[in-house]
Order: sequence, then C-alpha cells, then structure tokens
Amino acid sequence: MSTRAADDAPLWCAPVALAPVRGTIRLPGSKSLTNRALVLAALAEREGVVRRALRSRDTELMAAALTALGSVVDTSGADWTVVPGRIAGGVDVDCGLAGTVMRFVPPVAALARGPVAFDGDPHARTRPMAEVIAGLRQLGVDIDDDHRGTLPFTVRGSGTVRGGAVTIDASASSQFISALLLAGARYDEGVDVRHDGKPVPSLPHVEMTVACLRERGVEVDDHDANRWRVRPGPVRAVDTTIEPDLSNAAPFLMLALTSGGQVTVPGWPRRTTQAGDRLRDLLVQIGADVDLHDHGLTVHGTGAISGLQADLHDVGELVPALAALCALADSPSHLTGIGHIRGHETDRLAALAIELRGLGADVTEHPDGLSIRPAPLHGGRFRTYADHRMAHAAVVVGSAVPGVEVEDIATTGKTFPGFADAWAGLFAP
Repeated sequence: MSTRAADDAPLWCAPVALAPVRGTIRLPGSKSLTNRALVLAALAEREGVVRRALRSRDTELMAAALTALGSVVDTSGADWTVVPGRIAGGVDVDCGLAGTVMRFVPPVAALARGPVAFDGDPHARTRPMAEVIAGLRQLGVDIDDDHRGTLPFTVRGSGTVRGGAVTIDASASSQFISALLLAGARYDEGVDVRHDGKPVPSLPHVEMTVACLRERGVEVDDHDANRWRVRPGPVRAVDTTIEPDLSNAAPFLMLALTSGGQVTVPGWPRRTTQAGDRLRDLLVQIGADVDLHDHGLTVHGTGAISGLQADLHDVGELVPALAALCALADSPSHLTGIGHIRGHETDRLAALAIELRGLGADVTEHPDGLSIRPAPLHGGRFRTYADHRMAHAAVVVGSAVPGVEVEDIATTGKTFPGFADAWAGLFAP
C-alpha cells in the first residue's frame, strides 16, 4: 500500500520542551470502546446509554451509520443515548476513514431488508475488507463489491442472516473477527468464527469485543485457539461508561521522557482490555519510572531514553509514537511483528521510515518492522498522511528537536478533538 501526503496541507510548528514538563492530561474516551458500545446498543433489546462517549469523527460516523440503519442515537450531550430501531435498508453509509465503521457496520446491515451502500474517503478504498465480505458471504449474505474486496460495496440484506460457521484469515486485522462477533448474537444460528492464517494482530481488541458482548449477556465461547463462538440470543441493554483512550496517552506520557519531566493521566484503569495499557511496561523498558496509583498513571522521565527491542504485534497502534521515541534513544531499537500496520490509515511502516529519515533518523524498513539507530536529528516537515498516529510520532520528535513542522495536525481529531491545544498546553510556563 502506498503512502500519501498533501503538499498543500497546513503546517503546525511542534512546541519544544525547553524545561522538564510537569502536567496532567485528561484523555477523551476510547474510540474502540465507544464504537463497540454503540453497535451493541443499536442491536440491544431496549434503550441504553454510552457515558463519556468519545466525540470524534470516527464515532460520529458510527452514530450516523447506525441512525441511518434505523436506531436513534442522541449525541447532543456527553452521554449518548441509543434507542434501537428496526434495521432498515435503502440507505447509504459514509465510513470516512474509520476501520470500525467500514468493518463493524456491514454485519449489522446484513440484518436489514434491502440494500445498504458503503463508501468512504478515497484512501478508505485501499483498506482491506475482503475477509469481512467473504465471511458474510459464507453466512449467506449477498454483497456486491465487483470482486474488489474493498470499498465501495453494497450489502443486500434479506431481513435475517442464517449465521453458523465461518472461516477467515484475520492476519491483516483483528477487526475482521470483531466485526462478525458483534452482530453474531442476532443471527439465527449465532456465529462460529475460525481464523486460518498467520497470528491475529492486536488480539487485545478481540478480547475487548468478547468482554463487551459478555457484559451484555451474550454467550461467547473463546476457549479454543483461533475460534470464537457466539450463541444466538438477545443483546441486553446496558448503561456503560467508556474508559479513557489509553493509546492516545502515548505521546503525552512520552513527553515525560523527552523533557525529563513528569506527566499524569487521571483515571487509568487497574484492569482493562485496552492494548494501550502495554505502555506501562514498554516505557519502563525505554527508561521511564512508571507509577500506577489510585488517581491514575504517572510517568517520570529519568533523563535517559534507551532503545527498545520488542515484538509489538498486539499493540500496532502504539508503533508510530514508539518509533519516534526510539529515534531519540541512545541505543539501537528493533520493532518487530508489525507488518499488519501497513494496512492501517496509511502504510505506517513506510511512512515512518520516510518521515523519520527526513529529520535525520537512521531507519531501516523491514517487511515486518523497523530498525532504528542513534543519529543526530534536525527540524523539517513531517507529513501525517491523514493518519492521527503519524501526528503522534511527529509531536514526540518535535518535543525534543526544534523546527519540526507537522502537516495537518487536525488529523488527530479522528480520536482526540482538541489534541493540538492539549499538547501545547503542557508546554505553557
């Protein structure tokens, strides 16, 4: 997959830490949890509330998609109310660049009577969808995609889905599995999803999906490796509170290391299915002191940034910020197990190699990872490719290297509206 950038996109000068940063950052809610909660609320028996829902482009696209399909999603307040409705066809769904919308909503649309057309941003048409489409076809769903395996496509629902056993290769994205599981309880025979291929990336996200289903009374059997069985039955309506988005904490916590300061994230859960919780261990390996306490998580910079040798297969969303931090390290890093992030908002491995090299970094791109060696860095333009995680990488480097100009910092609004102001606010005297 090729990387893309807009040469006329606005530039934002990343602030540099001239002194140790000491601050607190309150994170918005998790996008992953918000969108799973919205889907399940739309499939539930009665009205439910999603408290502290993340308000961002991806979640608003999800709310709009579910509303188009017949639910009433009230996003006017901080807590979003979802009133399920009869799932309707004859509508269009805009997926934007949201993987959760383009993958989680088609299995719901399969329950509609009539066609539901899906499309999104231009780059969304390059993101892999073939396994979701193939899986739904195995379950008896009629889908017209002109044999592309990508957006745009049309789901032609008959009002019910037979369900049953389905085998897919989810080695490109764990979302393929979650997509089928989320709607599976509403299928006549439930769903029995089997993975056949290389290891599933980002497995914590599948565990998150299973936990969300069980919270709503859905029976899920995940005892066998590479197999998940959802029994048919009702989805219980619940009022759920969304945890802070721990992956969005990455650049903020790394600021403690790049500045030699201290950053606290309130409300960090002691138990969670979020992949971002791995930051606690990874930052210790890189040189931080990490303290999980009753009020949240605090990271202290020790003055050292060490290289990282790690398989990041399960936490691909953290790779851009981690790679940027490794470019500032005093020893080599080798990040492996992350070939699947080439299929995210952009080819993140290629994009990281290009942009970090543009600032002087010594980076070798591998099919499945990156090697990064110490090198003097300098300022310059850092393109984001409409990818919020690339913007995270840019500001991490920019906090330690003067003159880093970030292209399209507003792309961070995908999961953190107001990111630039929150970031700059930590540098205020």
